[in-house]
Amino acid sequence: MSAHDDQKVTLGSYVALAFAVVFFSGLLKSTEWYGVFDFTTLNGAFGKLLNGVTTGAGGVVESTATTYRGTGGSGALDGFLFALGLVPTCMFALGMINVLEHYGALRAARKLLTPLLRPLMGVPGTVGLALIGSLQSTDVGAGMTKDLSDNDELTDKEKNTFTAFQFSGGALIVNFFSSGAILFTLTDAAGQSVPGSIGLAVAIMFIFKVVGANIMRFYLNFASKKTETETRLEARNV
Repeated sequence: MSAHDDQKVTLGSYVALAFAVVFFSGLLKSTEWYGVFDFTTLNGAFGKLLNGVTTGAGGVVESTATTYRGTGGSGALDGFLFALGLVPTCMFALGMINVLEHYGALRAARKLLTPLLRPLMGVPGTVGLALIGSLQSTDVGAGMTKDLSDNDELTDKEKNTFTAFQFSGGALIVNFFSSGAILFTLTDAAGQSVPGSIGLAVAIMFIFKVVGANIMRFYLNFASKKTETETRLEARNV
């Protein structure tokens, strides 16, 4: 879809956008039937491979499993297997984006989110789906952003600004709830739960992602003005 696409935004476009937001946000991530409307659930996971068999206490035989990458890998070979594991995720995400684009989701995102994202980070509303996707998966966010860039939906400045947003605290939702949430089970010396708020923690991280994007934005604006000034001075000297 061209950045100059002037097709009208219809009710179907907003429905497609709403579906996309839910699909990529992880709100429906579950083993229940409604999990089929969640990106992570449909993306699935690789199976486990037998890694070894050990004899535990009392002669009980125990087996250990590992991912298809195995253990102890390093260098380019291990990197190749890691990259290979990203292929299904990126292909699935980009395929879904093309389907949603066909139904007008990106047009609706541009119309609804540009008035918010333009002053907030200096990026168009078209990045809305990539923004949501990046909160759940760094691979999805990167793939969507590349697709937008390839279709001339983003300028170089906008792309660098939005990339800075994604780079800081990548896959915020998934990584926080899989790793950081353990902090809210801590207790003090008296056995009392340490006060904390998951919502506040997520909000603070998101705010600082926006701050990081604006630092990049201001730097790019400064560098652009500096280059223009140097060009003018050189032109005068000539």
